[in-house]
Amino acid sequence: MSHGFDAKPTAGPAIPDNPVVAALARVLERFNKLALYVSMAALMLTALIMTYSVVARYFFHVPTDWQDDATVFMLVGVIFLCAAYAQSYRGHIGIEALASILPAGVNAVRLLLVDVISCLFCGFFSWKSWALFHEAWSEGQTTSSTFAPPLWIPYSLMALGMTVLTLQILVQVLARLTDRSTAADPHTVSDS
Repeated sequence: MSHGFDAKPTAGPAIPDNPVVAALARVLERFNKLALYVSMAALMLTALIMTYSVVARYFFHVPTDWQDDATVFMLVGVIFLCAAYAQSYRGHIGIEALASILPAGVNAVRLLLVDVISCLFCGFFSWKSWALFHEAWSEGQTTSSTFAPPLWIPYSLMALGMTVLTLQILVQVLARLTDRSTAADPHTVSDS
């Protein structure tokens, strides 16, 4: 099994050989870094809000009905907006049991197939997320709490994150298909 912690540190995700794919990869890299910094700030703010909530309720008996919605919304954003960043480094958990027993060519096909299926799944998830966002926006849906923030906020974060993740996987599929080094040497293919 491979974890992101086991990987060798690199300067950044590899830039594909194809100039069009490389341009998209650079745009995604910039977005992913911005999303990473925004998510770090949101995570710190979430921790502060939760700490305030506990202190306010325990010591001062002050209700904080807004903190649950605010922290859940921020955590949804953190999770979905950082998924493409983790994918750009192939930081998601990958099971390598098959990689060690399959011939290199068969393993390369397996990896491509996994990436294509992942891209299709994430594309479907993105489409449904945008549909949820549109429904929540057009119908004015809110949470059932007394604070009642609009549901389009977490749905938009989920939809944006899944769309960027889909694009990230698509870039990796296209790079796998068009890169000269990968096509020439199937041993350079890394597991995801």
